[in-house]
Amino acid sequence: MVIMKRLISILSVALLMVPLAFAHAVLVEANPMANGVVAGPDVSIELRFNSRIDAARSRLTLVRPDQTVHPVSLSQSANPGSLNGQLTGLGAGEYKLRWQVLASDGHITRGEIPFRVK
Repeated sequence: MVIMKRLISILSVALLMVPLAFAHAVLVEANPMANGVVAGPDVSIELRFNSRIDAARSRLTLVRPDQTVHPVSLSQSANPGSLNGQLTGLGAGEYKLRWQVLASDGHITRGEIPFRVK
């Protein structure tokens, strides 16, 4: 009987934690890569997440070497778990791509990808 109660308690806790594992869109692949070096002046952006995202309510911004922040226009993606865009006219230097996505379950996730243009 004691073993059965412990097993039920463990299963209850495990079931409560399952939704937490799927609560946020997690970045699984990025182009440009974090801390990567790319050739400019034009750079294609593709961020792939582990779940569907609401691209209409998601956004990308570029932080330039002089620390000015500029929005990045998103292009249509065939993959509902990706954000795509195009950067043009980048000179050599250190950049940061900031992203914010709304997962299909309503949770917002944010992140930053530093990269360098040679």
